[in-house]
Amino acid sequence: MARQSEPPSVSDGLATALAPVLGAPVEISELRKLTGGASRETWSFAANGQRLILRRDPAGRPSAPGVMRREADVMRACTRAGLRAPEVLLDDDGTLLGTSGLVMRAVPGETIARRILRDDEYAVARKVLVRDLAEFLAGLHTIDPAEVPGVETPDPMAIWEKYQRLSQRSATFARAHDWLLEHRPAHVADALIHGDLRMGNVIVGPDGLHAVIDWELIHRGDPHEDLAWLCLKAWRFGEPHEVGGLGSIDELIDAYEHAGGRAVDRTSLHWWLVNKTFTWGVGCMLQADIHLSGRVRSVDLAAVGRRVAEQEWDLVELLAPEACAAAREAPPTTQLADDATRYGRPTARELLDTVEEFLRDRVATSDDRGLTYEARVAANVLAIVERELAQEHVHRDGDDWSTLALVARDRLAVASPQHVSLPPTVVEPHD
Repeated sequence: MARQSEPPSVSDGLATALAPVLGAPVEISELRKLTGGASRETWSFAANGQRLILRRDPAGRPSAPGVMRREADVMRACTRAGLRAPEVLLDDDGTLLGTSGLVMRAVPGETIARRILRDDEYAVARKVLVRDLAEFLAGLHTIDPAEVPGVETPDPMAIWEKYQRLSQRSATFARAHDWLLEHRPAHVADALIHGDLRMGNVIVGPDGLHAVIDWELIHRGDPHEDLAWLCLKAWRFGEPHEVGGLGSIDELIDAYEHAGGRAVDRTSLHWWLVNKTFTWGVGCMLQADIHLSGRVRSVDLAAVGRRVAEQEWDLVELLAPEACAAAREAPPTTQLADDATRYGRPTARELLDTVEEFLRDRVATSDDRGLTYEARVAANVLAIVERELAQEHVHRDGDDWSTLALVARDRLAVASPQHVSLPPTVVEPHD
């Protein structure tokens, strides 16, 4: 998240655009870039003493026509409904801001999931966040989609077409895809769906939820989709609880229905859990492909590619839990000892340890948040390489669930050893 000054032209554009809202003249100050994501830029600034946020398309990489307007429209609809979303002051098609963008009031709070899940400051928030998120979704799903003109209804299985264009393949994904087609529930597409509501896309204060952000995937679909996405193990960040590392699925469903959300069908919810786990698994492959193809070289995208194994394991857990239970009990792959004499000291592992220590203890303590984050990712990548060098390769043939579970377990021993020990996400039948 490198911070830098934006050219004066954008400041001038903001001043002009905000004049009808704040009153002329508008003085823009403290403009700095907070994130540099592939799909959106986010800038913080002050205008006449008010803390505001600019969210816009990167220069030269416009989103599809109308996408930014739909983000603004849905946040305004949430504000009218009394839901916790940022207040949109203006949206622009690029005439004033240079690229399509919108300006919102800044919302105080924390977005980094690991801090929310672990810091003492958010101990109270953790007790109420499942309820807060359930109430938000219940409210969102009752908003008339007509309030957001142009919102689309995508096919929930469309990700398969993108997967087919990749060179990488997963026997687990292929089996999950077949299961999804065979068990697909009746088509329901009558609600506004956030599409990416999870830890990391919420602003949280010590008292609970302050706002839901990142609306670029807004679409029309089945409410079970938002509930399932929130329950993916990927968004627990190492915590055991099923809903974002905060609480149980039963708590989420009870709070959602109590807040006016429609009755949850647990069979449909299970299908959507499989679907969204599969979708995120393919998404990890797609992000790695962006790096491997050279379109965007990024240690972050490279690291995400190794998270495919987590989604493979989670899919087996959802569809054949007994296979994962057996894989946990099976003897681990034999680890190879370091050969400290062949190439001398320091060994390859000692060199990896040295670089990892440098990144974690020196670079990652920098005041530059972007550099800090990338350093931590790089250190994690080195740890993956270290574990891989210590692992004996075992070739496993077959696409039965037992074999797929063992393959995923062996990959996780390298990519994310702690993931195997996390409890599965289970949708129990409701009495």
